[in-house]
Formats: sequence, C-alpha cells, structure tokens
Amino acid sequence: MKMLAFHDGGPGPWILFVPLVWAAALAAVFSVVRRVRGGRLGPAARGLRPAAAGRSGHDEHSPIAVIGRRFASGEIDEEEYWRRMSVLEE
Repeated sequence: MKMLAFHDGGPGPWILFVPLVWAAALAAVFSVVRRVRGGRLGPAARGLRPAAAGRSGHDEHSPIAVIGRRFASGEIDEEEYWRRMSVLEE
C-alpha cells in the first residue's frame, strides 16, 4: 500500500484522488439543493422567457403579456399564474 501512496519519497498520483472526491461530493450536494428548490424558482430561473414579451414579439395586449402584468402587480398568485400559462401554452 505504501507503494501506491508514495512515489520516490513524495506523494504519488493518488494524491489527486482526494480533491476529486470532494468535488464530486460538493456537486452532489448542490444538485440536491437545486432540485429541492426547483419548485420555488420564478420563470426566468426555469429558463422560460418573460411573459411580457408574448408569443408574437412585443405585443402588449397578448394574453400572456396581460397575465404577466397581473402577476407582477400582485392581482394573481404564482399558482394561478402557472395554471393560466399552461392553458395558454397548450
């Protein structure tokens, strides 16, 4: 075993294994945290375009833009916003 850990009196290539294990552990923790918080992120964090842009460019009167403005002003909550958006996207 001493032959694997030390090479010519110094640490061998196995010394690089420890940082790789720590990097993998941190990546796993961050992945779990992102998946747990995934349900609470807004549309921009989920990779969706802003609702104000609408489907056909910058039409201020499109249904998606209206729902986006109502959500931004607080008239409807997030659950209502996503329910209505899913109906419009179908």
